[in-house]
Amino acid sequence: MPDNKQKNTKSQAADASRDLVIIGVISVVIFILSYFFDIFVFIVRFLEKYPKKIIYIDEVVTILLTLSIAFAIFAWRRWLELKKETAERIRLQEELTRIADIKAETERIISKQLHSELEHRKHLESPKSPKVKR
Repeated sequence: MPDNKQKNTKSQAADASRDLVIIGVISVVIFILSYFFDIFVFIVRFLEKYPKKIIYIDEVVTILLTLSIAFAIFAWRRWLELKKETAERIRLQEELTRIADIKAETERIISKQLHSELEHRKHLESPKSPKVKR
């Protein structure tokens, strides 16, 4: 059972590492594209050219920044909850395994005692080799 837990933990760590690498690569690619194509300058020029198209750009940027921080806090809190839930499930699984082991051992002992009792009764009840008449 511990080997299975270690495999799951290693698999989850590998998945998390892979996700972080993907996020990092995407961030670097977007940074490079925005640097070479001057995305921000394009947006500023568009807003200068058409000021009435987007009136509330400062509010949009502010809410996007606020949302990103709020979602980071939300994700962190859910992660803490998941960590507690996982620890509780592992504890319960270990308890169930322990109970199943105790039950199996109890059944084995009872079975052994019953078998012994049956053999003893069989031995007592068997006739003392009666002679067969022909």
